[in-house]
Amino acid sequence: MSAWVLGLDVCGCALLAFLLLRRYGDLAKQHRMVLLATLLAWCLCFIIVFTIPLDVSTVSTCSSGESPTCTAPAQVHALSTVTHLDVSLRDGTSDNRVLAPKVCDKPWGYIPNGILPVFWRVVYWTSQFLTWLLIPFMQSYARSGAFSISGKIKTALIENAIYYGTYLFIFCSLLIYVAVSPQWQLSWYDLRTIGITAANTWGLFLLVLLLGYGLVEIPRSCWLVSCHGHLLAKTYFKVAKLMTEKADAEENLEDVMEDVRGVNETIKYNHPLRKCIDTILKKCPVEYQEKLGRNMDDYEDFDDKRNPCPNKKSLVKLHKQVIYAVQRHNRTQVQWQILLDEAFHLEDVAKNETSSAHQFIHSFPSSQPSGWFSKYIYTPTAEWYWECVLRRWCYRVLAVGLSLMSVAVVWSECTFFSTQPVLSLFAIFIQLAERQYNYLYIQVACFITIIFLCYCVYSTVFRIRVFNYYYLAPHHQTDAYSLQFSGMLFCRLTPPLCLNFLGVIHMDSIISHQQRQQTSYTSIMGSMRVLSFIANGFYIYYPMLIVLLCIATYFSLGTRCLNLLGFQQFMGESDLTSDLVDEGKELIRRERRKRQRSEDGENRRRVNISFFLMSLFSLAK
Repeated sequence: MSAWVLGLDVCGCALLAFLLLRRYGDLAKQHRMVLLATLLAWCLCFIIVFTIPLDVSTVSTCSSGESPTCTAPAQVHALSTVTHLDVSLRDGTSDNRVLAPKVCDKPWGYIPNGILPVFWRVVYWTSQFLTWLLIPFMQSYARSGAFSISGKIKTALIENAIYYGTYLFIFCSLLIYVAVSPQWQLSWYDLRTIGITAANTWGLFLLVLLLGYGLVEIPRSCWLVSCHGHLLAKTYFKVAKLMTEKADAEENLEDVMEDVRGVNETIKYNHPLRKCIDTILKKCPVEYQEKLGRNMDDYEDFDDKRNPCPNKKSLVKLHKQVIYAVQRHNRTQVQWQILLDEAFHLEDVAKNETSSAHQFIHSFPSSQPSGWFSKYIYTPTAEWYWECVLRRWCYRVLAVGLSLMSVAVVWSECTFFSTQPVLSLFAIFIQLAERQYNYLYIQVACFITIIFLCYCVYSTVFRIRVFNYYYLAPHHQTDAYSLQFSGMLFCRLTPPLCLNFLGVIHMDSIISHQQRQQTSYTSIMGSMRVLSFIANGFYIYYPMLIVLLCIATYFSLGTRCLNLLGFQQFMGESDLTSDLVDEGKELIRRERRKRQRSEDGENRRRVNISFFLMSLFSLAK
């Protein structure tokens, strides 16, 4: 049973990670090692998240330490008798029934002792090796413009010195604190705990920021999606911004290609650096490769008096610029087409809302043949009712549910340290289920809670954009650097997130100060008592900052600050936003006319071809 549950868990997480990687990465063009490292990092993080509920239910099975057994029907009756007798004794009433022996039944997904500790060690330490050593190195390696493996390795080592230095600084600071404390004697177990604590502390700093943003922004975004006017105006705003970025990307690519043309004409076929130029040319778009194609008969030697001959260092820099410019240009082109289709669809929804025929009509029907789903289930009538009536109410109901969940999380994060009385809502729910031996409820409650927390954090990771250096773009447009950066963030955020979740449900005795059996995951993390100021201070009071971050997100303080700094953000009452919305609307009108003319011309060509074929057929007769 345990092997089947863990196997299903691992396979499901691997499938989820693969689908995400397929959506954001380019499986055909990107390096296999980059894809494998990202896939492994995402998969390990998902495994930790999806296995925590099984760990909690396994610990909750037998609070007194007895081994779980399968419960027969007679035993179930005996167990209910014991429960009823316990209630009678607490009420002061008498019951003459005979006490049956206490039965501890086995829940679905129970994992025997000894399996989870080994499982957690492999998963946790592999993820930490990826996030602190391998992925940062591969990230710089993939972004490097060097032409040789040794050059890429050298660049990666230099660029990652700051990452390794940050981790070593935190670790050494905690190590000095423990070393000067007379009550502690350093051992291998203590050193391991200090390393884990340093990594979790680093992750908790960023975790609270992302969680505070996601708890407010996700329900609000879900509610705003139901407002069609707001969604259409925001799409116009995105179109205007993307048009500017698209033009800038095209201009940047033209400038880089001009530099490539210069060095291509300067360095002849027999020059020692000619191989570097050929490598750069392979990274250029096909149309530019044709323009830059050289005629070897025109060059007799590599001495060119007009342009100075570049050195290898300048070619490395140019190679890096070409990779960045081509990736950015391709991404903006794909995003432009996708955003145009989205804007056309939203305008079609606005037109169909006033239709009395209750049939959804598209301005530009799809050229692909419709499948059985569109023919028999998602018909034009069903599409009209979904897009114009049901969708907004479904999103509003979902937004209300997510808002209530966010309020429960914020309350529990601020009160989970209180054990007498228990104030954390999630801890109350789990403890009630434990008393009733309702293991299925424990697993479902833990699963929903931790999935919601992870969604708030992970979706924020997918939304944030650090200029153009880190940007997770869908439809296979994410570069190798951003893919590996996201995997690195996931591996650093997931362990402290799970520890925080266990503290919220009072399953971590170090934080909740309760004497109870520990989960296997907590035992792998080590005892925080080695660093009391972390366990009794930082891990308890720092999550309370979520309240301030939620308030700042609710009033859009970050968006206002970015607008003041010159980074345009969508704000309904801003004059700049209104100007960009009007500009985006005009761009959509222009693109609609252009696409309409193109489709009309295509239709006329089809009619002429059909008429010509019919004429030939009649003449043949």
